[in-house]
Amino acid sequence: MRKIVVTGITLFCFSCGVKSVSETPKTEEVKNNTAIEVVKPSFTSVTIDTLLQEKLSIRGLTIDGGKIWYAANNGNYGNLDLKNGKHFVGNIVKDSLKLEFRSIAQAKDNIFVLSVANPGLLYRISKDGKETQLVYQEKGEKVFYDSMQFWNDNEGLAVGDPTEGCFSLIITRDGGQSWTKTSCETLPKLAEGEAFFAASNSNIIIKGTKTWIVSGGKKSRVFYSEDKGKSWSVTETPIVQGSSMTGIFSADFYDESLGFATGGDYEKPQQNFGNKIITTDGGKSWNLIAENEGFGYGSCVQFVPNSNGKELISVGASGVYYSFDQGKSWAKIADCKDLFTIRFIDNKTAIAAGNKKILRFIFK
Repeated sequence: MRKIVVTGITLFCFSCGVKSVSETPKTEEVKNNTAIEVVKPSFTSVTIDTLLQEKLSIRGLTIDGGKIWYAANNGNYGNLDLKNGKHFVGNIVKDSLKLEFRSIAQAKDNIFVLSVANPGLLYRISKDGKETQLVYQEKGEKVFYDSMQFWNDNEGLAVGDPTEGCFSLIITRDGGQSWTKTSCETLPKLAEGEAFFAASNSNIIIKGTKTWIVSGGKKSRVFYSEDKGKSWSVTETPIVQGSSMTGIFSADFYDESLGFATGGDYEKPQQNFGNKIITTDGGKSWNLIAENEGFGYGSCVQFVPNSNGKELISVGASGVYYSFDQGKSWAKIADCKDLFTIRFIDNKTAIAAGNKKILRFIFK
């Protein structure tokens, strides 16, 4: 048996500016030569840089080497080159539609952006910015796409709310040149009032050939495929659910076994119970964690790379929160309450975006 000594952190928050972090160790008596694992933060301070301030709502981010690609409202997309500071701005106009891109993904040579509502429009954009092509469109009153990811340079998927009795699932096997909608005959049925949230492009998670998709609403479950979308199983979760704005809004897996999901009740943003769940068996079972601890509604959660699955960052209505003990306890590291999504470049650098901004978090 191993006992865990958790080292706490005290944080001093000044809006979205520089944060200082100090450690406050807790002592625990060791008996019978019991081995001890000391769990502590991997950083002592946080610096936050503003990379972009524009009248944009950004929920889609993808990291492409030294470039940060984003998808936004009003047909806008673009990238920030962290090496030379250049900002590429793109805009897609389709008839009189006000396109809102909340999903973004990438393959070797292309970026893909997908609009949320009717009609659902998916564009392939060459990374040099010279070519933009509409590769999929779907019309219908119920059409609403929420998230998109790629398994590799040739195969990818996007998920959306149900237009029939199952969730909408489109898949490409040719690098995004063509997309095919999966028949409901091969997909699990959705419960009444069950759908997905386009909060942060993080309700599809891929590890190798394995894929998890998290739902929310009146029913909040996890859909799992181990064969790149050819077959699916479904698992119940204990996260708060039962009304249209409850359930899982975001999830991440550190590896094929360890996963974390968050969300809660969007209409009760400070409610910090029933909103965090963890799995250690690849999503076969989920348990509530950190009840009445830390943040309320969470828009996005991500594991810190190379942290052995111990460290997590969440953004949402309560601000930016950090855990260094696998989600058991949380501390606020920034008061930014209008961030929707976050992605890591490496274990010391993260990019977050939201209402009118893109920020860089540097952990030291």
